[in-house]
Amino acid sequence: MPWSTPFDDPIGLRGGRKLRTLQEAADFIMQLPEAEQQEARWQTAIEMLINAAETGGGWLMFARIGMLRALSASARRR
Repeated sequence: MPWSTPFDDPIGLRGGRKLRTLQEAADFIMQLPEAEQQEARWQTAIEMLINAAETGGGWLMFARIGMLRALSASARRR
C-alpha cells in the first residue's frame, strides 16, 4: 500500500489542519522534537503507519487509531 494512501476519515489537528494520508501522518511525527518522537505513544503510531504501508488491510484503521491516541495523549499533557 503506498504512503499516499488516504485514511478513511482525515485526522483533525488543532487549528483545523488535517492529516489525510499515511505520508502526512508520518511527516507530522517527524516534525516533532526527537525526544517526543521516542515516546511510546508515538513509537506505537509509527509502527502502525509502517505496518499499514507494508501490509495494508486493517492496518490502515490501526494506524489511524494509533495517531488519534497519540494526539489525544499529547493534548492531555498540555
